[in-house]
Amino acid sequence: MMFNRPLLFTRLFIMLWCVLVSAVALADIPTQVIQGSSVKLEKFQMGYFVDKTEKMLFSDVQKQEFQLSPNGVSLGTTSRMTWAKIEIENANTTPIKVYLHHPYAYHNHKVELYEVVNGTLTRERVLDMDRKETQQWMYRGSAVFDITLEPNQRKTLFVKSQSFSHQWFTLNLYDEDQSKRALLGLYTDIALLVGMLLALIIYNFLLFFSSRLREHFFYACYLVAGGFWVALSYGLLADLFNVYGSITLKWHLSLVAMPIFLLLFMINIFETKKKYPIEHWALLSILTLLICDFVYGLFDMITALNYSSTLAAIMMVVSISVTISMLIRKHPIAPFFLLGHGLFAIFSTMAVLFYKGKAEFTYINSHGVGIGIMLEALVLSLIIAYRIRSLETMKAAQDELKLLASTDSLTQLFNRRHFNTEAEYLLQQAKQLQQPAAIAMLDIDHFKKVNDTHGHSFGDKVIIQVANTLMAECRQQDVLARYGGEEFIILMTNTSIGEAFNLVEQIRQELAKATVILNNTQSVNFTISAGIAAIDLENPILKNSINQADKALYQAKENGRNQSLVYKV
Repeated sequence: MMFNRPLLFTRLFIMLWCVLVSAVALADIPTQVIQGSSVKLEKFQMGYFVDKTEKMLFSDVQKQEFQLSPNGVSLGTTSRMTWAKIEIENANTTPIKVYLHHPYAYHNHKVELYEVVNGTLTRERVLDMDRKETQQWMYRGSAVFDITLEPNQRKTLFVKSQSFSHQWFTLNLYDEDQSKRALLGLYTDIALLVGMLLALIIYNFLLFFSSRLREHFFYACYLVAGGFWVALSYGLLADLFNVYGSITLKWHLSLVAMPIFLLLFMINIFETKKKYPIEHWALLSILTLLICDFVYGLFDMITALNYSSTLAAIMMVVSISVTISMLIRKHPIAPFFLLGHGLFAIFSTMAVLFYKGKAEFTYINSHGVGIGIMLEALVLSLIIAYRIRSLETMKAAQDELKLLASTDSLTQLFNRRHFNTEAEYLLQQAKQLQQPAAIAMLDIDHFKKVNDTHGHSFGDKVIIQVANTLMAECRQQDVLARYGGEEFIILMTNTSIGEAFNLVEQIRQELAKATVILNNTQSVNFTISAGIAAIDLENPILKNSINQADKALYQAKENGRNQSLVYKV
């Protein structure tokens, strides 16, 4: 019989490695020796044991083999009842008091502490988050237990952590002074994070109220859900309002609401419903699943939370795939969204692995979702800024088109159509306020002769000169327009017929003195004639008033031109 020696050696090596790993994992738990009065133990070795039955008595737990681990662990959703074992010894000749901190107790159902000396239980404490009478050991969201050690005494501490769904915790040991310091600076980073999100929330709601664009509303709601979950999950609400336990369990639905609003935001900014049906269907599909999970969570929150991690992973794959599709299609917003959502996906994946017990207990892993939300929020703010700028550019272009449509290209005065629209509105306003108004028609004398003698280019110069003089002499309240080839019209609101005549006569006299340069050695003078009519405030019909002013203009020309006349009935 032939032996495959390389394969045999490989198998022996694997077996030996497993034995060594098992031996290390089940090795004796190191004792934390306390010397002196200063105690600050934040990194040390302890042991843990998972009670899968969730019914084991303490006497039975003492007999179990504890897995060697750091003092911070994350064990996922299958370890809701977990015991930690810590060995401590007072090497001093005087008694000492230390404080055991469980800084993430706010998200647990129960935390229990058992003190054992020489195999005998000497003290036990039960902290139930749903029973107010047991919450004396809760300080700003942390469980804090005082432990007295006699001179040269050794104690074994058993900490029972009962979670609602995901099991993760860390245990620290301090003296009294260090305990106070740890509590004071516990949630400063989270308060800063939530404060930044709150500023973005207010800003986007203000944008929504001013623009009525749904994308601002969905983005603001996304930030509300994310900010609330960060404050809840990382202990800020427990710190500020002393809320924890079962009452906060359903509040974790904000974690499900967050991707719902993000998907709605994507649908709006990418306009998938109108332009990209396949991507729209993909987003709607995952959106439907998330809404179902949200509704299910109203009845069974723990099961909904168990599904939420998987749904979050699917949502990330779908949303990033859609964003890449938008990037391929060269959508201008896609690079920003891919950057922001990519950062969120990376940090959230680290957090999901941590919550499932597949990543070590580090600050970035445990706070990954919060970091991801903040980074995504900041990058997506660039999208909001880009959209605002695009809308402003579009509005400016529309305003320019409106101006071009309402303006005479040669003189930059309003054209006939815009004048009629504006004048109709102002006449109705004058009727309501019972303020006098007048209309004047002005025409360049012998303009055809000017064109025939000096050319159309020179005729344009004359028209421009009239327009410039009108703009210089008329008041801000007056509406000016080029009404025809060489005809101009003025609507004068809140102006009596006498005031109107004086203004038009002043314009006529200024134009009579003006000269237009023909060439370097010759200039030409010209005159205008004008007809003025008062507005009938009882029946302010624009067409009638224009006809009256036109009749007065015709009479001025008949009388020899270069004069202003008021229409008389």
